[in-house]
Amino acid sequence: MIALDAAEAHFDARHEGKGDPWGLERRWYEIRKRRILLASLPEERLGRVLEIGCSVGISTLDLAERSDSILAVDVSGEAVRTARERLAAVSHARVERWDVTDGLPEGEFDLVVLSEVGYYLSLESLGVLLERARGILSATGTIAACHWRPVEGDFLQSGDDVHRAVTELDGFTTLVHHVEADFVLDVVGRDQRSVAERTELR
Repeated sequence: MIALDAAEAHFDARHEGKGDPWGLERRWYEIRKRRILLASLPEERLGRVLEIGCSVGISTLDLAERSDSILAVDVSGEAVRTARERLAAVSHARVERWDVTDGLPEGEFDLVVLSEVGYYLSLESLGVLLERARGILSATGTIAACHWRPVEGDFLQSGDDVHRAVTELDGFTTLVHHVEADFVLDVVGRDQRSVAERTELR
């Protein structure tokens, strides 16, 4: 990824003066994709959540409804300010400016969400990030990843490349693999049980 100051400037420019630069709250594509991601998580209660690349906090708010605590991070100070305003009334949510290429927050998490972020990283940096995510996950932890598949000008790799790395992570089972022309979603976890098994239906 580009250096922190340059990365912040790049993404601040996308957010500045725009409460929702990607139309996350109003575009049916984004609303539907978010609902698919939320429905793909194997646990009803998510426990401790780390969301990487929270943007303006729209998905953070949805995740917070099912979590015990959530830490949402983004490299853009503009995005973080907007997300903090959106989450101000949610006492168990924190939003921080963070460059994940320098490391991940301390603590143990039950779920790490990586959405529309991985393709801004080189293959090597993504590999390091995924290994760090493995290190902060609980014994039954889960990683959920969702990315746009068409390649854009500021991407360092494709969404498909990102998800190849996610699904090849040692010690994790792919619980959900959902692919469409526009996006790919994978949920991988240490706990191999299906949702039916987790809820004692079989």
